Amino acid sequence: MELIYHVTSKQEWKIAKQNGFFEAPSLKIEGFIHCSQAQQVQGVLERYYKGKTDLVKLVIDTTKLTHELKYELAPSVNEEFPHVFGVINVDAVIDVVEIN
Repeated sequence: MELIYHVTSKQEWKIAKQNGFFEAPSLKIEGFIHCSQAQQVQGVLERYYKGKTDLVKLVIDTTKLTHELKYELAPSVNEEFPHVFGVINVDAVIDVVEIN
């Protein structure tokens, strides 16, 4: 089992549970949902979520995803990140961790 992670707000996760899937704004804009590997989460938090509260980290089992997963280079940090090309089905989310 390979795990990837996505940071979102508690409210967005609540909506996802009601809908049965998680859909980030980037899906409509860029065509995929940005995710991270374990060692990349802290950098993502520092770059994009500094000072924000009420966040959770979705722990995603990649074997349960119903949409395509690709690792693609992010030139700004010269690292490959996991991208999900579709919504994330809630049953692929095996844990939700509060970020303090």
